[in-house]
Amino acid sequence: MSVSVAAFLVFGASQVGTPGPANMALMATGARFGFRAALPFVAGVALGKQLVIWPIGFGLMELAKSVPWVFEALKWASVAYICWLAWKVANMRLSAGVSEGTAPGFLAGLWVHPLNPKAWAMITTGFTSFTAAGTPSLEATLTIALCLLGLQLVLHPIWAYAGDRIATLLAGRPEEKYLMWSLAALTVASVLLVLF
Repeated sequence: MSVSVAAFLVFGASQVGTPGPANMALMATGARFGFRAALPFVAGVALGKQLVIWPIGFGLMELAKSVPWVFEALKWASVAYICWLAWKVANMRLSAGVSEGTAPGFLAGLWVHPLNPKAWAMITTGFTSFTAAGTPSLEATLTIALCLLGLQLVLHPIWAYAGDRIATLLAGRPEEKYLMWSLAALTVASVLLVLF
């Protein structure tokens, strides 16, 4: 096959299933608003990665070669957004599924991956490491898009559910603030790991 699907699925699962800005946002949303209320956000996050996959698959990497400052600007804007998101998580308090306010919805979820450096790095690696040279763009892009969407539909809800369960255990307890600070630190660390 032109795309090494089995190897890419293993790689993709290691990326989609581990801590990063998107998973920390999913966990924090599940913790703050409960699993059911987080589901529209989960769906937005899952589909938002498609907003990165398709442009990369059809030539964004070529644009990066000819206009590198665009990618450099995008990289630092993404870092700023993820750090802001981490700050919000650090100062968030759990509510065991009962929260004032409204959970972030589908549209808020759509922006998480386009502004996530880990997502860009993972997708670029997928195209450069698991796709044979000369593979038609549509075939490569469709294969990578479907593999990642399948992984996200399984793994992203688990992060939101884990947040809901953690909130049930820790809401209002002294350990709560340390958990939120740890989630925020993991979010920032995952971005710095990709950058450096």
